Amino acid sequence: MVEMVIGVILYLAVIAFLGFLGYKRTQNATDYLLAGRETHPFVMALSYGATFISTSAIVGFGGMAALFGMGLLWLVFLNIILGIFVAFVCFGNRTRLIGYHLGAHTFPELLGKRYGSRFIQIAGGAMIFASMPLYSAVVLKGGTHFIEIYLSIPYNVALISFTLLISAYVITGGLKGVMYTDALQGTIMFIGMLFLLVFAYVSLGGISGAHETLTAMADMVPEPLAAKGHAGWTSMPVTGSEWWWVLVTTIIMGVGIGVLAQPQLVVRFMTVKSRRELNRAVLVGGIFILFTAGVVYVVGSLSNIFFFRQSGQLAVAAAGGNIDKIIPLYIAEAMPSWFVVVFTLTLLAAAMSTLSSQFHAMGTSLSRDIYQQLVPHTGKDNTVKLARMAIIVGIIVVMALGWVLPASIIARGTAIFFGLCTSTFLPMYLLGLYWRGATRAGAISGMMFGISGSVFYLLFIHIKESSALGICQTLFGVPSLASFPWIVIDPIVIIFPLTFLITVVVSLFTSKPEKELLDKVFGRD
Repeated sequence: MVEMVIGVILYLAVIAFLGFLGYKRTQNATDYLLAGRETHPFVMALSYGATFISTSAIVGFGGMAALFGMGLLWLVFLNIILGIFVAFVCFGNRTRLIGYHLGAHTFPELLGKRYGSRFIQIAGGAMIFASMPLYSAVVLKGGTHFIEIYLSIPYNVALISFTLLISAYVITGGLKGVMYTDALQGTIMFIGMLFLLVFAYVSLGGISGAHETLTAMADMVPEPLAAKGHAGWTSMPVTGSEWWWVLVTTIIMGVGIGVLAQPQLVVRFMTVKSRRELNRAVLVGGIFILFTAGVVYVVGSLSNIFFFRQSGQLAVAAAGGNIDKIIPLYIAEAMPSWFVVVFTLTLLAAAMSTLSSQFHAMGTSLSRDIYQQLVPHTGKDNTVKLARMAIIVGIIVVMALGWVLPASIIARGTAIFFGLCTSTFLPMYLLGLYWRGATRAGAISGMMFGISGSVFYLLFIHIKESSALGICQTLFGVPSLASFPWIVIDPIVIIFPLTFLITVVVSLFTSKPEKELLDKVFGRD
């Protein structure tokens, strides 16, 4: 416990210093919203990765790996190919250039100015502020669960303390404070995950021995899970089964594709000054994802060996059925005490890096994209003040959700938010970057369909949400209006392609943007 206290105090001292440094170097709205547009590529890559890989990935998806097995490693593959390489190379530089030429400081503002539409900026900001608290709350729950388990602190006390700690440097330091602390937190996460992988394999008999043991445990899959398609922890579920659809469409595709339209990640591209910085950041980002998400998915699967040897139970049973507690419980019981200190700092870093970026994104959406658009006379001089006030509002909403959300919600909450962003933003974002023919009417049509279609699917089709919410049951007397496999196919598989198609078709039959706007976006012919 003494080592824990010393480690946490030192960590918080450095975080406080970096937050103060961000505060001192924040002189204007561009500094507060975009870190001055001159961020070092190493800092940008670590900030991007640390924001992406949160306690949702470590605790929530690590727990899902204990349940589903190593099939989640396909998500790591997509995260690196789409979330890093495609995002940086294909989206990053165009986003940076257009954001600079249009004077955009937030993701909704980028989209709104690209299409010459205040409505898009306001609606985009409203969608972010309305839905991001769910994602933020599940990240907050992930960090709080570990603090609760290891430090034996009541959940509510841990929740409040954790939130206030992050709030301090986000509100004062803006995006500079966030990115400075992200770089440190990303470094800690990388080191912590590397140690975790080594210790997990050593304690379980080496790489080949651990994998052979886990493969041999396939006949221990509980009958209810086997009936849904579970084929063991080193195999994909049976193709076409319920669990195959969930793993492939919700977890792998939902999060793997959804990363391309994450507001708190897109804004990172606008913080660097040239394509060169983005290209240099690709390698750092790819290695970071491999040694964070990849490690925890492997260790989550292998935790079944440890718990079975210790108690004769699989990981889910040992955690009392709450998959969000599997990784914290495994660390607390399987790892040496000194490593628990390291992992505590790793988890704190993961949660704080993601939450700080989310708080910042929610605050700027409410202040700059909604309030300042609806009440334009507030003026640019008040941007930083309004953003700080809006961040406080967002933090209060997130903390309230952290109290009421149910157990085992972390991975699912993440997938819902990623899916909403994909269906709502990705079509008009991608087309806006590369197609001169994308119109305001097309973007608005796609955006509205993406939001409404996703909500309809969650309320009346996708059984996980429709049965839990009960609206479909109340109105129609059934938990879902569809049958298998549609009830387990994630909304992103249906809504995203339709949103893309609607955006294209409407754009083809509506008036094109003004030439002056297109010249700013694409350059003069």
